[in-house]
Amino acid sequence: MEWMAWTLPTALFFVTIALTLAGMSLLHLKYPGTPRTGILGIETMRGDRLFISLLGSGFINLAWIGLTDASQYGALVICGLFAFCVFRWV
Repeated sequence: MEWMAWTLPTALFFVTIALTLAGMSLLHLKYPGTPRTGILGIETMRGDRLFISLLGSGFINLAWIGLTDASQYGALVICGLFAFCVFRWV
């Protein structure tokens, strides 16, 4: 895997995505979700909110890498806060 610069934060990011997808699948099997309307004004399910948070997290990480020389841990914290806000209010 020398072709890509795998760092611990990058690996944690992708492992977190995989575990989240598995957890959401199990959660949906045990507790099927119902649509809800948030601040976007559209009905979203848990899976929709997960997709929005993962897509946003990808862009946050890309912006962090492109704009800062700081450790990726800061981006992971921001992604966690972003996901919390998406699941709470979207």
